[in-house]
Amino acid sequence: MTVAPATLHGSAGQPLPRKRRRLSRKLAPWLFLAPGMFMFLIYVLMPIGRSMWISFYQWDGLSPAHWVGFANYVELLDDDAFYTSLKNNVIWLVLYMLAIPLGLFIALFLNQTVRGIRIYKSLFFFPFVISQVVVGLIFSWFYAPGFGLFYEILEWFSGRGIAVLADENLVTYGIIAAGLWPQIAYCMILYLTGLNSVAPEQIEAARLDGAKGIKMLWYVVLPQLRPATFIALVVTVIGALRSFDLVSIMTSGGPYGSSRVLSYYMYEQALSEYGYRMGYGAAIAVVLFAIMMIFISGFIWKMWRDERGL
Repeated sequence: MTVAPATLHGSAGQPLPRKRRRLSRKLAPWLFLAPGMFMFLIYVLMPIGRSMWISFYQWDGLSPAHWVGFANYVELLDDDAFYTSLKNNVIWLVLYMLAIPLGLFIALFLNQTVRGIRIYKSLFFFPFVISQVVVGLIFSWFYAPGFGLFYEILEWFSGRGIAVLADENLVTYGIIAAGLWPQIAYCMILYLTGLNSVAPEQIEAARLDGAKGIKMLWYVVLPQLRPATFIALVVTVIGALRSFDLVSIMTSGGPYGSSRVLSYYMYEQALSEYGYRMGYGAAIAVVLFAIMMIFISGFIWKMWRDERGL
């Protein structure tokens, strides 16, 4: 006795035509994706499009908007504060990349089976779970003249402490150091997760071939950590370019606007008591979004080429 293969049936119990079955199979993934795509359209794509549209207007958020075309973008070209913010974002981006190798090395250390490793993991994991506001306050006290630990250490060694957050040449680096603390912890978590999926067979085979140390890491471990590295790169770039909360908490863009970044300058122009220039703030936001897309698109393109073996 043979059993006929299962087929899709219509409301009358008759098998569906082959074309309808194919159509159903094609539509099923899109039906599952539809809710997420709808939310992405409403809460991501539409705000991006709206910001681009507002950037062509002069608007204070309340009165009628006036079309000014590319005037806001032309004004950016002569705005010294914009160039200061852009330069600080570049410094953030370059130094924030340190979080990736540091996170990797800490993850390699914590991946060992030694006594007390859970305590070490908890200590390194701690910066990731606390708020950026708390991080900013901790480092503000750390740098504070008179009682801050960093200030006291410098004064003890050199005889003169340095008020990092009051120095125009050092303030950006001080804030970046505060941001690197939780960012390194985040990259560490990504790599710890990736190390759990490293194939032990490849490790053993490499050991039998005499590979160890840097060679083992470079030729065996890192290729298997490529997905974790990609996520770490994208998240680190986004974190470096937005970097609003720490600047707001620690310096409010000071001293004299020397620690501004594009996200904070956008806030100052669009929403602070000195601004209410929604169109100009939107133009800054569009520039920041374009920079992010350039980097992220480059990463995705490189990863796609590597996957295809091009």
